[in-house]
Amino acid sequence: MPNLPQTSHIRLDLRGAVLHLWLDRPELRNALSPQMAREIMATFAAIAEDRSVRVVVLRGAGGTFCAGGDIKSMSAAGEAPPPGVTDEIKENIRRFGVMLAAVNAAPQVVIAAVEGYAMGGGFGLACVADFTIAMADARFAMSEVTIGVVPAAISPFVVQRIGLTTARRLGVSGARISGIEAAAIGIAHITVADATALDAAVRDACDQVLKSAPGAVAATKWLMLRAAGPSPIAELLDDAAECFAEAVRGPEGREGTKAFVEKRKPSWVTQVE
Repeated sequence: MPNLPQTSHIRLDLRGAVLHLWLDRPELRNALSPQMAREIMATFAAIAEDRSVRVVVLRGAGGTFCAGGDIKSMSAAGEAPPPGVTDEIKENIRRFGVMLAAVNAAPQVVIAAVEGYAMGGGFGLACVADFTIAMADARFAMSEVTIGVVPAAISPFVVQRIGLTTARRLGVSGARISGIEAAAIGIAHITVADATALDAAVRDACDQVLKSAPGAVAATKWLMLRAAGPSPIAELLDDAAECFAEAVRGPEGREGTKAFVEKRKPSWVTQVE
């Protein structure tokens, strides 16, 4: 029995060999907070050497997976701190990147069950799962550019998942795509029609994984990640954190996040003539 952490922004439900990890801020559509990132990292650290936990199912409470980052906190960002003082924005986005790396490299099989929205960071989580199951009417987007910021921490994992060309299209447009298109381009593996079918698909996936030896699964994941090619992930995440902090504090980030909070279009939104 793993010694799971106490949590407030996620909910953990261990059923035999399957750990159900619920993003649990339904009133905010499970927006990712620094606390949520810490709790996810603590959970995966707690089970890293525990082969009794063989599957982790990522889900969102309240009928949506994850609507992205906490934009209200971004809109309140002040000036960059002086040299030598911790930059909370950089630290938080760097921590989120480390969290994605931990989920990506977990020895357990990670299943993401996506309904509702998978935006921004939620899009990233869908891309680091071994098996992503999406409802057909789910909505995926790298939505950061629409509020003047950068899909910083998630970009390395999105490119690894779906390739540069498709990642670029989604990254620079912020376009929303359905669960059906997400499966067509390789973010999701299968789509289902409704919540009942989603539950059934998760059960079927868990049953299939539990037929496999946990040590062999862990070694297979390790080998496949190595086979994908060397990636200076630590350096990439450092650069991503710097880029994100600059964007949030820049004029576009200030305008975009303020517009989101005020429920209006940012100043740069225009129509094709």
